[in-house]
Amino acid sequence: MYRNDNRTVITLDAGGTNFVFGAMRGNKFIIDPITMPANAHDLDLCLNTMVEGFEQVIAKIEEKPVAISFAFPGPADYANGIVGGFYLPNFPSFRDGVALGPFLEDKFGIPVYINNDADLYAYGEALAGALPEINEKLEALGSAKRYHTLLGYTFGTGFGFGFVTKGELHTGDNSCIETFCLRHKHMPDVMVEDGVAVRAVKRVYKQESGIDNPELQPKDIFDIAEGLREGDQEAAKKAFATMGEVAGDAMATAVTLIDGVIVIGGGITAAKKYIMPSLLNELRSQMHSIGGESFDRVQMKVYDLDNEEEFAAFAKGASRDLKVYGTDKVVTYDPEKRVGVKISTIGASTAISLGAYAFALNELDKK
Repeated sequence: MYRNDNRTVITLDAGGTNFVFGAMRGNKFIIDPITMPANAHDLDLCLNTMVEGFEQVIAKIEEKPVAISFAFPGPADYANGIVGGFYLPNFPSFRDGVALGPFLEDKFGIPVYINNDADLYAYGEALAGALPEINEKLEALGSAKRYHTLLGYTFGTGFGFGFVTKGELHTGDNSCIETFCLRHKHMPDVMVEDGVAVRAVKRVYKQESGIDNPELQPKDIFDIAEGLREGDQEAAKKAFATMGEVAGDAMATAVTLIDGVIVIGGGITAAKKYIMPSLLNELRSQMHSIGGESFDRVQMKVYDLDNEEEFAAFAKGASRDLKVYGTDKVVTYDPEKRVGVKISTIGASTAISLGAYAFALNELDKK
């Protein structure tokens, strides 16, 4: 979608340390990125930097951009372009609330769209990443099944979530569709993000190994698990496996309510060989009624879409011919309800940029 569109949208990767400005057309960046310090501690400096960065982008492109679209940390009233409301760790100068969208619209005279990064990640995967990839593969395998709903998760400093159905991003009435605040499987009074984010891997490794080294990052712990670095190998594997279990528990709740394929992005997915088995086991686990009856935690059969054999079974399903009563007609019936889980192919950063680009064009096309 939009891969052949000739409209240009200005984008921004808004980190607390740096702003990275760009421009996209036809699902591709068309200029080299422009990086500037965010100056997040000082509102005047921060907003001036933002304006200067967008001005530099506009000077580098030949045609007038149709919109500005980017992700910005919440809390926020994204629909109205207002960011803040209380303290933001990475943007302390926004604590009192900033009408960022209206400010930029006034400066540049074009529509400005601001969203949560996990929402844009899901949107990018749905329109130009995992969802079309899955459906194209299903078609190539001769399957009649197509998927229209995607649950996107980001693993990183937080535990982000967004979902898309039939090309539309769902943001709710309060711009507040979140997963970080669900319950932690092992500690019900603790938020699930404390079991899934980067800090969770570091904490569990410390607990399991007894090694207190604050400099260790998930990449270091992965290297320990791989035997490439000194440390407690079993504790390292356990750290990632526990993360997968806790994440899988939260995902089981979401996919039961929303019913769509799950796509996971973020740098920590490089450790997928240690994360995914426990995550899939949790999605495939069972629950019980008070009377002792067992049933699947997720009412759909769950497939690992990165496993070729499982994808083939996912595509095949349980299709059979069904005769229409009282006629000679036959219809195809597939009684197997099924969903899949996969790791992002394009990566979280690319998906977020594609999501920002597509979101702007989709909103413009509605007008």
